[in-house]
Amino acid sequence: MCWLSDDGPVGVPVVPLLGDHPCVALPLAYLSVVDSLLNRAAFCLTTAAGPDEPTLVAVGRIRVRLDLDGSEFGGDLVEQEVRKHPPTRLRAGSLMARRENWWWMSRAVVSLVDVERVHHIPARTRPSDALLVREVDADVSVDVVTAADWSRGVGDEVELWLRDGLDPDGVGEAAFVFGHHASPDYERWERWSRSGTLDGQTLSVTGADGGPDPDPRPFGLFERLRNHRQVERACRAGISAAERRLVR
Repeated sequence: MCWLSDDGPVGVPVVPLLGDHPCVALPLAYLSVVDSLLNRAAFCLTTAAGPDEPTLVAVGRIRVRLDLDGSEFGGDLVEQEVRKHPPTRLRAGSLMARRENWWWMSRAVVSLVDVERVHHIPARTRPSDALLVREVDADVSVDVVTAADWSRGVGDEVELWLRDGLDPDGVGEAAFVFGHHASPDYERWERWSRSGTLDGQTLSVTGADGGPDPDPRPFGLFERLRNHRQVERACRAGISAAERRLVR
């Protein structure tokens, strides 16, 4: 999911769901990210035809609802996410797990309530492929780009190409590039990003987090426990922050 915030373009990996409208349900570890959502976003979906098929991009008006008690997410949405997302299968694959991991059930449900345009972009089939998010014609724009070297960090420059080999034709606008890769068991997800300004095909990097990993390994036992505790702490902190807003 990609959007334009007051601080610039943003993108996060999400699990696509379908309620009354196409939607995603973000754990409240993402509360600060949710706060940056305005009223429009782009949902990028890999088609059911296969990972090599073009990605579907739907852009339009969104609605955001905080579901602190998990009542909305705890119906059909959690069942969809359990089928699609192994981390949720581990934390919410049974009623007992949902009670034990109650902090995973509190969500921000972001629904695409009014689809204004739909188009296709190339599939991301290589570790170096990423999504480029920026403002074009006063709206959020999403392209698939690649680069020869993503190791460059803050203060460096990265040359970007669209997947069709063309120059992305930046005009000095703010840009955000991100990707994510999963371990073979799909339990471990590694996200990376670069942000900055785009002139022609040159991204001047002002922010960097991680980099492409072509082969993320599954968690070991202690890594799994550490990750679980980190996610729990982040979700609990987000829930507490959201609850404090309700009593003001």
